Amino acid sequence: MDQFPNCPQCQSAYTYEDGAVFVCPECGNEWTAHEEKEAAEASIIRDSVGNPLAEGDTIIVAKDLNLKGAQSNLKVGTKVKNIRFVDVAGHDIEGKTDSHGVIYIKSIYVKKL
Repeated sequence: MDQFPNCPQCQSAYTYEDGAVFVCPECGNEWTAHEEKEAAEASIIRDSVGNPLAEGDTIIVAKDLNLKGAQSNLKVGTKVKNIRFVDVAGHDIEGKTDSHGVIYIKSIYVKKL
């Protein structure tokens, strides 16, 4: 027996295959395997050059950035340690720097170390 993926909308385990699409009998959602693969790829957070990031990585800042409420800027090359993925006000990474403490930053402004 084939193992079908759970429904991406309601997480039901009772999905079945109907031709080229998967169908959820509980919520009526229909999706293809290609759409499921695209959604999984879109959820991967990447740095400014396209390298995938993982929680716990150390990254460096790729551009001078102004920080709200800070007296100094975040300079190019600043290390951000032990990152976590968050969704706070448009930022997708939380990490700690030696100079500014905990910061939130967008992944488009960093490079994996």
